Parts: sequence; structure tokens; C-alpha cells
Amino acid sequence: MNAEELQRLAADADRDAQAGNWSGALAAWRRALELLPPDSRQFATVSARLSDLSRRADPAATSTAPQHKPAWAKRAGIPGAIALFLWKFKIALAFILTKGKLLLLGLTKGSTFFSMLLSLGVYWTAWGWKFAAGLVGSIYVHEMGHVAMLRHFGIPATAPMFLPGVGAVIRARFYPNEPVAQARVGLAGPIWGLGAALAAYVLYLATAAPFWAGLARVGAWINLFNLLPVWQLDGSHAFKALSRRQRWIAAAVLGGMWFLTAEGLLLPLTVVAIWRAWGGSDAPNEGAGDYRTLWEYGMLVVILSAMTRIPALDWGAP
Repeated sequence: MNAEELQRLAADADRDAQAGNWSGALAAWRRALELLPPDSRQFATVSARLSDLSRRADPAATSTAPQHKPAWAKRAGIPGAIALFLWKFKIALAFILTKGKLLLLGLTKGSTFFSMLLSLGVYWTAWGWKFAAGLVGSIYVHEMGHVAMLRHFGIPATAPMFLPGVGAVIRARFYPNEPVAQARVGLAGPIWGLGAALAAYVLYLATAAPFWAGLARVGAWINLFNLLPVWQLDGSHAFKALSRRQRWIAAAVLGGMWFLTAEGLLLPLTVVAIWRAWGGSDAPNEGAGDYRTLWEYGMLVVILSAMTRIPALDWGAP
């Protein structure tokens, strides 16, 4: 029975790969891997194919040519780099044009919907219904960023489960030798979360309603916290793709933003990043470190840290 299923999955994977559907091919090979004994030769062969397909599916692999900054970004300095970051990933546009269906799909899952209502009730009691709804919505957007990237790499995952006072969690199975995929999935949450925080800040600028400023600041703080490179937090997944030298650079960015913004959260992030760089036994070789992960992590730190300086206005919470 397993042999027939393996043949079918292999055929599906080959067909999807030939059509350029990397997500479908990855999903098929991952299902095949679960049917094989871990110590078998076939398991090693399929694992190697998965590693190769993950590199092809990586959004950064769409172009192997060197990427140069536009002239306007170079002239604008740090603000230009931030603008380039937002333009490159098209955060707001992706929400509206390509991810709206996925965001709605998550709400159809009973575990997500009812746990979301539970969290909404808890936060409502503490801060009022408007802020509670905005906070739950921003956490949901963050988690669905993970889901979108997991789907891109063909990795099966559960729907988000909300835990009042903690946030939300997604269970997913990562496979050996895929640190870049783990980094992409890990940072997708803060990137989407940054989009939600920026949307709230834009609404504050448009309406002058203090509620939106508060939501933008809290959303930025939560996503910055998730960049802590420890345990199962998003920053830890990102650090798995960074060489020791790149980890030191990330630690320097964190320390620099702590010096510039005096945001207390950045101090433990800096300390843990130094610890991960100093140890570094799990770091890839210098030549194998992923520069896109370093760039994304650094820009997230810079923008989110700056947003924690949004004035704490009286937005009417009880």
C-alpha cells in the first residue's frame, strides 16, 4: 500500500515541479517522507530532494543577479532603505490583493474562531472592545503570515490557536537541513505584523484618533518581542540561517537601536543575540549564512524599534 502511495506522490511531485509549482511539489515529497523509515536510503534521497526544492521555492531565488538599490533609495539614506524594504515586500498591497482570501480562510477554522473570541473577551475586559478587536486582529495577521509562508514551502501546519495573554500559536513540522525555510517562515509573521502596525499608524495619521496610535505602538512592540532569538520565537528561527558573523551584525543592530531609542525590550534582545553569536555551535558556515535573512531581520528591528517611540496617547481604555 505504501509503495503505491509513494509512487503516486512521486509522480505528483514531479508533475508539479515541471510546472514550476514548487509548493505543490514540496507538499507531495513531505507526505512521502512521512511514509519512509528515517534510516532508509529512500528517506535520505527524498530529504535531499526536499532541500533542493526548498532552495528553488525560496522567494529570494527568483533572481540570481546582484540586486542593486535604486538611486532614490541610496540618496534617501536610512528612510530610503526603509521605503525600499516596504516596497520590495509590498506588505500592504499583498494584504489587499493576494492574501485577503487566506486571511478569511483562517477564520473558517473552529479552533481559530472560538479561541479568538475567548481572547477578545479577555482583552475587552482589560482595555475595551475597540482595542481588544484591534489587538486580536493584529495577532491574527501575524500568525497568518506564518501560515502563508508555510504553505509556500509545502509545510503542513495547524490553524492559529489563540491563547489569552500569550498571543497565538501554530504547530508545524520543520524538516532537517532547511534553515532558510525556517527563517523565511519565522520572519513572515513579523513582516505581516509590521504591515498591520503600519496600517494602524496610517489610520492614526489620517484620523488623529489616539486609539490607532496605541494599537500601532503595541503591535510594533509585540512583533519586536517575537524577534527574540531564543526558544521557538520567530527570531530564533531566523538565527538558524545566520552565520556567526551575521549573528554579531544582528546583535550590533539591536544594540544600536537600543542606544538610539532607549526601548527597554531591545536590551534582552541584544544580550540573547550576543549569546547566540558567541556560542554559535548551531550556526551555518560563513559562506552558507543567508544574507536575505540578515537584511530582513535588521530592517524589522530598525522599523519596529522606531515605532515603539510612537507617543503613548490616551486612547480611552477603561
